[in-house]
Formats: sequence, C-alpha cells, structure tokens
Amino acid sequence: MSPLPPAPQPPAPATEPRWLTVAICLALAAMVWAVFGQTRHFQFINFDDPDYVYANPLTNQGVTWHNVVWAFTHENRHEWLPVAYISRMVDSQIYGSYAGGHHVTNVLLHAATAILLFLLLRKMTGALWCAAFAAAVFAIHPLRAQSVAWVVERKDVLSGVFFMLALWAWTLYVGRRRACESAKPIQEAPALPRHRLGSYCLALVFFALGSLSKPTVVTLPLILLLLDYWPLNHVPAAGPGGAPGAWRRWLPLFWEKIPFFLVSAAGCAAAMMTQKNIMLAGQHKGLYWRFGNVLFAYADYLWHTVYPAGLALVYPYSNANPQITTVAWSGLVLLIISMGALLARRRHPYVLVGWLWYLGMLLPVIDTTQATQNCRADRYTYLPQIGICLLVAWGAAELLKRWRHRALALGMAAAIVLPALLADAYVQTRYWQDSTTIWTRALACTSSNSFAENSLGSALSNQDRWNEAVPHFERAIRFKPDFIDARVNLGITLDNLGKLDDAIQQFKEALQWNPNAADACYNLGSTLAEEGKTAEAIPYLSRALELKPDLAKAHYDLGLALASQEKWADAIPHYEQALGVKLDQTSAQYVTGVALAGHKQWDKAIALYEQALQARPDFAEAHYRLGMALAGRGEPAAAAEHFQKALALATTQGNTALAASVRAQLGTNAPALPPPH
Repeated sequence: MSPLPPAPQPPAPATEPRWLTVAICLALAAMVWAVFGQTRHFQFINFDDPDYVYANPLTNQGVTWHNVVWAFTHENRHEWLPVAYISRMVDSQIYGSYAGGHHVTNVLLHAATAILLFLLLRKMTGALWCAAFAAAVFAIHPLRAQSVAWVVERKDVLSGVFFMLALWAWTLYVGRRRACESAKPIQEAPALPRHRLGSYCLALVFFALGSLSKPTVVTLPLILLLLDYWPLNHVPAAGPGGAPGAWRRWLPLFWEKIPFFLVSAAGCAAAMMTQKNIMLAGQHKGLYWRFGNVLFAYADYLWHTVYPAGLALVYPYSNANPQITTVAWSGLVLLIISMGALLARRRHPYVLVGWLWYLGMLLPVIDTTQATQNCRADRYTYLPQIGICLLVAWGAAELLKRWRHRALALGMAAAIVLPALLADAYVQTRYWQDSTTIWTRALACTSSNSFAENSLGSALSNQDRWNEAVPHFERAIRFKPDFIDARVNLGITLDNLGKLDDAIQQFKEALQWNPNAADACYNLGSTLAEEGKTAEAIPYLSRALELKPDLAKAHYDLGLALASQEKWADAIPHYEQALGVKLDQTSAQYVTGVALAGHKQWDKAIALYEQALQARPDFAEAHYRLGMALAGRGEPAAAAEHFQKALALATTQGNTALAASVRAQLGTNAPALPPPH
C-alpha cells in the first residue's frame, strides 16, 4: 500500500483589497434577500409549524425561565433541540404570531451562514473568487428554499451559523498552532498553550450549540479532518515508515479531536433516544429496500443539485423494492465519482474533500428519512451541498488555469449560472407562501402522494372549503388505506357537511385499522353525541382519554355527554379538566346550557339555565344566556326580562364586560322588545 500523498501547501495570504471582500459580503446578502426576502409576506404552513411554533405553548409564550429550563430538560414531539426552541421563543417574544417576522429571522440567519462560508473559504484558501462563487451557489440554490422559507426549519439555518463559526474557530486554532510549531512535524499531540486553547474551546462550544440546534451537524469532526488535509495543510509530513508511518501521521489529528467526537457521540445518543419510535417504524423494511433507497437518495440529491426542478415538500416512498436498474445506475454514478475523487487526490485534493464532505454530511439523514413519509427531503442538503460547491468552484478554476482567457470564461459562466439559480430559487420560494400553494405544488411534482393529499385537504378544511377538501382526503385513503389521519380528517369534513352517518363510518374504519387511534375515538364519540346517541358516545370518549389523558376537548365532550344524563358528579371533573377551573353543579349546568345553545338546542339549554338560576338567582351570566336562548326560540318579551335582570346584576357586581354585552343585545333587539321598566 502506497503512503498517503503529501498535503498541499498552506494558501498564500490574500492580496485583494478589503473593500472587495466587503462588497462580496454585501452582494451575498443582497442575493439572499432578493430570493428569500419575499417570505416576510408569507404565512405559516399546516405541516409542523403549528406543533413546533405558533401553537406550541413552549415557544409561543416568549422567553420565560420555566420554558428555557423545560427546553433543556424535556423532549418535544421526538425532538430535543433546546437552542432551536429558545430561538423560536425569542421570535415569539418579538413578533408574536406574526409569521413574517419568523420568516425574516430565518432569512437573516441564512445570509449570515452564506457570508461566513465565503469568509471562511477565503481565509483557508486565499482564493477569493472561488470562495465567492461557492458561497453564492450555496446561498441561492433552489434546494435552500425548504430550509429558509419553512419557519419550522429554523434548526437548519441556526445550526448552519454555529457550524460555520465552529469551522472559523478551528481555522484560527490551526493557524496559531502552525505559527507556534513553525511547520515542524507533529509526532505527538502536545498540550495546548493558553493562546490556542481559547480558539479550540470556542470551536467546541460552537459545535455543541450547533448540535443542540440540529443533530445532523454531528459529522463536524470528520469535516475537520478533511479540512486538516485540504486546505489547512494540518497533516504532518510523511515519515520513512511507508504506509504504517503514513497512517500514524493522522493519529495526533484524531487525538486532538476526541472532545469533538465525544460531543458528536452525545448528539447521536440524544437523537436516537428521542427518535427511537421513528427509527423503529422503518426497521421492518428489507435490506435491499433500504440499501437501494440509500443509493437512489444520494444520486437524486446530486441530480437535484445539478438540475433543481420538480422540488416538493414531501417525496413519498414506495413500499415496493426499487427497480434493479435504478439501484444499479445510482450505484454506478456514485462509484465512478468516488473512484475519480480517490485517483485525483494527489493533484486535486479538493475533489476528494468536497466529495467526502457531501457523502459524510448526508450520512446521518440518508436512511432515517425512510422511516417517515419521506424517501428524501430537500432540507437535508443544506450543509452537505457545500462539498459539491467546493468541488465545482475549485474544479472549474483548476480546469481553465492554463487558458489565457480563463478569467473571462469563468466570469461568463458565473454570470449565467448565478442568475439562473437566483431566478429558479425565487420561483421555488414563492410556492411556500401558504399551505394550499405548497401542497398543490407538491401534488404537481409527485404522484400517489397520500401525505400531500391529506395536507392539502386539511388546508382547505381550515378555510371551511369542505366540499373541495373531500376529494383530497379520499385520494389519500385510496393511495394508503391505513392512513388514519386522512380517514379522521375525512370524517370531520363529512361531519361539517352534515353527513353524520358517513362521518361515523370513516371513524369506525380508522379504528379497524388502529384501535388505539385516540383522535378517531374522540371524533367518533363526539359525532355520536351530536346525533343524540349519548350512551354509545361515552365509551369512545372515555377510550380517547385512556389513550390521551390530556385531550381537553375529549374531557369537555365527555362532560357534556354525562351531563345530558344528569350525572353531574361524573361530569364536573371532566369539565374542570377541560376548562381549567373549579366548578359546582350550577356552573356545570350553565356550561352545558351554553354548549347546547351553540347547537341551537334551545329547549334543553333553557331548561338548564333555569335550573342554574333556581340554585343561584343572582347568576348574571345565566340570565344573559337564558335571554339569548329565549330570543333564539322566538320569545322576545321573555328574553327582554332576563336581559334586564342580567344588566342590573352585572352593574351591581361590577361586571362591565357583561353589562356592555347586555346593552348591545338590548340595542339590537330594541324594536322587538318592550321598553325597560
């Protein structure tokens, strides 16, 4: 075995004027804003944004000591990303539920990552224009849209900033070490002097912060080893011992990165512990299926880097084994590039470094995505694609280095490639403006996409476009008959269309596929209660609470069902769980009356209000609600009497809000009511 080739010489110091570097940084920021600045007018989408951002009490209450401690000590929906969650708390503190503000923060973080990448590459290589081109392609490539324009992917852009800062600190550490050792061979790992310990520790801290933002940066120690070889020239000179001596050259480099490997191991362990259910979901797949899809995903990410068309939020996987020709071609492409990079390592080390960067950084996500609804995801290319950018930028410069018109040719190529990417990325980003647009685009780019069909149906349902939503839920079920969420959503939609029997059938079919589906149990019980089948509803509502004890709406509906049977002692605890307040029987009767009045069941509501008032004649809210119910039943004179009593009691009790509501009702109904006494 031949010894490893000598590493390249350190880059020559940059000679370009500082204003040019500043101008390139401003240009990168301008390009990022030109593409992604439009997101300041965008909305949240209905995939993960509600659960992790605006409807999550951990983040939407802003920065509190309790929430910060909770973020570090608890997982949330199979994630433990405390730094990312704290950044979302800060956004909520500043912007509240204004989606545009959350989007702008993502854009600013991405711009910072792109600028840091440019400055880092320039510092490490001294090649200003190669660094600028690589950073620009990274900044505005259409594959970035998912990471930047999706609010919940804050973890991508935030971890990107910390990743670049860690590499920057490591570069400072290597430079100071080289200056101290005067380029002498490293035979052992010496103790770190104080002036270098700061840079080393800073790199370690930034790496830890990046891992707490998104665990996919756990490959950073391997990236440091690659950069040690090129372009940092941190690998000691080859010794006389042949291959064993060559491998021994790397041992001190591994040794000095042991703390980084420990942080990486901790990040991997945390990810495995929090996502164990997701990983278990994919273990039933065969070896050929998994291996074939790994090869195809690597090749497909590479193809979308070169030809970024047909990008979608979700790419559905097939349960069938991938075609042998697809697997063979994907494997052949990867093998050819890998062999070429290996053979070119002596004269063109950037090829091997860039290719291994791409392969290595994709490794943590290249297989785990197959356990969910995705066979791949554009956002997973966020940092891995930098390796391809390095390979292309330095490869193009090296290819034309002997040509007299090299500068003109490279400039023209950049003038074609960058505007094309910018225009494509701008269009791709526009699809993220709202839920209906992004899911419509996903359906246009994919086929048999049950997840996208269900998500588009949900988006339409949220806009009360029930009839438009039904076909999407039905197609989702046709593509995937065991899709419980789609069946439940279809049932809810049919319920809102007044087709209660059809809705009940969907909920029952969902429970046939999964008897432990809490949402199906709840909705079946709720719909049965709505039909007046209270005795049938109670077991399903109770079962829903066994499966999900904190389901407030199930507590409330079960309380209503029990109250309808006058089982007040059983109903009150469920009301209290749902409403978060202590109730007595009178208050429970009032709450039940309000619920029945909401469904225009005036007679039942009036009877309950009257029972509440018999027990508590000064119950001002009950008088007001009874007046509303009587007016709804067409008895304006009786309604006016209770409105007057409610107004007198509210005024006496100092309840100004209720008094204002009563006066509004008296004003609205004045022509039909007798004058007040």
